[in-house]
Amino acid sequence: MKTLILMRELYQEAFQAIGSWVLRNLYRILFWFCFACYLVVLYAFVYRVATGFAFD
Repeated sequence: MKTLILMRELYQEAFQAIGSWVLRNLYRILFWFCFACYLVVLYAFVYRVATGFAFD
């Protein structure tokens, strides 16, 4: 739990340091897009492992 709080604080501090409103929102959108892509890849991997896919 402490790690999640630390990551949240780092996330907030990183975006507060960016001065431009447009750039800050662009980076937020990019972050959430990359995070969603990562979750899709993680889901696909877990699904393949759970269904017995042979990784040859």
